Amino acid sequence: MDINTTLLLAVFFSVLIAFVFSMFGQGGGSVYSPILILLGYTVLISTSTSLVLNLITSVSAGYVFYRNKMIDFKASFMFVPGIIVGAFAGGSLSKFVNTSVLLWLFVFFLIVLGARMIYGYWEKGEDEVRPRKNLSTATYGLIMIFSLVVGVISGLLGVGGGILIVPFMTYVLKYPMKSAAGSSHLIISFSALAGIIGHATSHRLDFPLIAATGIAVLIGGNLGARFSLRVKPGMIKVGLGLLMWALSAQLLVKLLRII
Repeated sequence: MDINTTLLLAVFFSVLIAFVFSMFGQGGGSVYSPILILLGYTVLISTSTSLVLNLITSVSAGYVFYRNKMIDFKASFMFVPGIIVGAFAGGSLSKFVNTSVLLWLFVFFLIVLGARMIYGYWEKGEDEVRPRKNLSTATYGLIMIFSLVVGVISGLLGVGGGILIVPFMTYVLKYPMKSAAGSSHLIISFSALAGIIGHATSHRLDFPLIAATGIAVLIGGNLGARFSLRVKPGMIKVGLGLLMWALSAQLLVKLLRII
């Protein structure tokens, strides 16, 4: 496969992923990175590019949620300190982590997230739930630890973390689903930016790839966020879960060839 064909495929998958995942308050980083790796890009280039795509998707889609008053800024900024520190650390250290280890992490991550997406099909809507007005000190501590861990995962694997943040806000903090989805975009923008800076300190970014796929996700993320306001995407979650399992299987095959 030549370079131009590979780039075109990267652009095609980027716009598709951004469109679908932005409907759930996620940047799609859990799929961007594996797709780029399977297309032949190195793990570091794939993860750093994925973080840029997450940033673009989150900003563009988050603006739509903001206009519809679906972002809770107070709740979002509770996650920011921990997620910035964690993402920067993960991005900076990614160069020193063995490639096989990162691929194994991707396989595990995709299997777990695939199961999470499929399980989401049977979940009942929680839009009637309201957040607690006063959070305990223990809850603030839990948010800090959670955001730090999500940040490290984000920086290492190039994922935004929305697929972890949304359930946490919904089930632990009791926020409505769409409010959690909108708020996660703001949180992801901070984790992605910190992760990008972390990667930039340790290796060179692929700017042509970033420019081409960046335009794609800008379009896809904006359209997906608008579409999410009018759709109940239960079956799409199942499809995404199966897609993640298929990607994990492909990465596993790649790993076995390396071994």
